[in-house]
Amino acid sequence: MFQRDYFMRMIGQMTEAVGQIMQLKREMKHDEALLIIDELLDKRFGLSGKLIRSLSDKDLIGVMTTNGVVETDNLQAIAVLMKQEAELLEAQGKEEASFIHYLKSLHLFMRLSLLGAAPTLVEPAKEAEQLLDKLKLYELPEETKLLRAEWHEGESQFDQADNVLHELLEDGAIPKEEVVDFYRRLLLYDDEKLLSGGLSREELEQGVEELAAKTQQ
Repeated sequence: MFQRDYFMRMIGQMTEAVGQIMQLKREMKHDEALLIIDELLDKRFGLSGKLIRSLSDKDLIGVMTTNGVVETDNLQAIAVLMKQEAELLEAQGKEEASFIHYLKSLHLFMRLSLLGAAPTLVEPAKEAEQLLDKLKLYELPEETKLLRAEWHEGESQFDQADNVLHELLEDGAIPKEEVVDFYRRLLLYDDEKLLSGGLSREELEQGVEELAAKTQQ
């Protein structure tokens, strides 16, 4: 009961805060909106805002894990705030800082989606999709592409995962064996699931053969 009350209060506070932030954005009061985010990050999660911003998404998940249980509600709230902060920084013309915050939010939403986190504030998978579209004109870091490939596979978007993996392969970021392993994992699915994910069994089998041949050269 205590835990449920805590989460309900957190959701209520976050909903109210995001509403205030959006209103301040409409009024072009970006600095005031950023102050609300600072206050929430400093007081809401048991960590300083500076630390939250400095930790990688992996490290942040590690810190937010207790006895093997990931505090997905807190992480979802942080991801929402990172996205809001990115939008505010973008409105102020601070593109580099905005991009960093968008990336952090994207990483958190993809990891939350992979964890199967309940949508207490927003739908993590939908947020990840929207952020990927937002950042489509940017060259994403290698670590983001790797996580993106994993996320697309988890969402059964097999053709999109394939595209990202081939991009990484062409950049020399991953070995051919990693793509072959991806194809072999997919071959365990039935034809209907493969086709709904954008790839056919024939394409996968051909891909395994071609990459295996290249590996032997």
